[in-house]
Amino acid sequence: MSNNINFPQYRKYPNNKVFFKIISENEWEEVHHTAGKYTLHSFTANILPDRNYIKDMLYHYQPHWQPITETEYVSQKQKCVPK
Repeated sequence: MSNNINFPQYRKYPNNKVFFKIISENEWEEVHHTAGKYTLHSFTANILPDRNYIKDMLYHYQPHWQPITETEYVSQKQKCVPK
């Protein structure tokens, strides 16, 4: 799947509520902004739907995701509250 992809890749939802760091073909992180809080969630793709989700974020992201920079992702991640 990663023929021409350099990892990590960064995306966000157009509503600026969820930010993604795609670490590899099988891993990603999400920063969620909900109710004034920022939370970090880590995922490993162990099943086909999750692998397809990553593939969609990488190759078929428009109009559901927008590419962002590492700097934008890191600035959102720094706002996360510790668990």
